[in-house]
Amino acid sequence: KSTFFNVLTKSQAAAENFPFCTIDPNESRVPVPDARFDFLCQYHKPPSKIPAFLNVVDIAGLVKGAHTGQGLGNSFLSHINACDGIFHLMRAFEDDDITHVEGSVDPVRDIEIIHEELRLKDEELIMQSIDKLEKVAVRGGDKKLKPEYDVMCKIKTWVIDEKKAVRFYHDWNDKEIDVLNKHLFFTSKPMIYLVNLSEKDYIRKKNKW
Repeated sequence: KSTFFNVLTKSQAAAENFPFCTIDPNESRVPVPDARFDFLCQYHKPPSKIPAFLNVVDIAGLVKGAHTGQGLGNSFLSHINACDGIFHLMRAFEDDDITHVEGSVDPVRDIEIIHEELRLKDEELIMQSIDKLEKVAVRGGDKKLKPEYDVMCKIKTWVIDEKKAVRFYHDWNDKEIDVLNKHLFFTSKPMIYLVNLSEKDYIRKKNKW
């Protein structure tokens, strides 16, 4: 992860072969090239130019049990919570000299671990919200909060009962999206998967997984 961060941001963050090399997040801005921006600046000649940029954060790796505080779980999750989206970098090459926190290489398993840890943290947050809303909207009779309570119950069905990520449900209506935006659950964040392949697998465009 830190090597990818360094390449993307032209930084010099530590990238070592042991778990939790990254403890405190590394953060850097990356400019977003856009030919339209240069054209518009030339055409309109604004007094100042502020190009688009991506704020990239390199955080500690997630391990199984992070939602309960295992590894750097609580810190890791708080850092993810502050981000708008996630680059999920997974290892898909074998090398006995490079350690793996799970003891073996299996990118499919690693994806499932990350997904489940984020979902379990959402599960905790959802139940906390429902408990609070139930006291006020149901037992307290607050009609204004009843719609939010109903939406949270629908989210609970999808995330807890169906065990699915919020972003995988594609029919949220506007009112439901307003509630989701208020809570910003972990599994609602967009995720881009980055696969770390061996050079051999990259060239032949094949991989055992």
